[in-house]
Amino acid sequence: QVQLVESGGGVVQAGGSLRLSCAASGRTLTTYVMGWFRQAPGKAREFVAARNWSPGRSYYADSVKGRFTISRDYARNAVYLQMDSLQPEDTAAYYCAAAPGRYELPREYEYEYWGLGTQVTISS
Repeated sequence: QVQLVESGGGVVQAGGSLRLSCAASGRTLTTYVMGWFRQAPGKAREFVAARNWSPGRSYYADSVKGRFTISRDYARNAVYLQMDSLQPEDTAAYYCAAAPGRYELPREYEYEYWGLGTQVTISS
């Protein structure tokens, strides 16, 4: 049973930074694509960032490009999301997810494992 547990959410002022962590257990996810999604109240869940194992490429939503950075620690079976220059529109629950490595950039429904999320609130 794979479990993904997010942490690092909180309340920060606009312009601030947060670093989200996602720890995986139950299976080594080295060859999986690890992604971050978010869902704001009343809105659909949306893709934020992903990083695959091969060719080790990162992908970002246009709305976070240049402000967010996804990284992985294969030894710790973890993935991180460094979020800088945060804005009120970044307020959402952030979810970590894992998809099989055969996808370079999986669609949302192709992610097999999901965490329960961590809340990020940006005050103006």
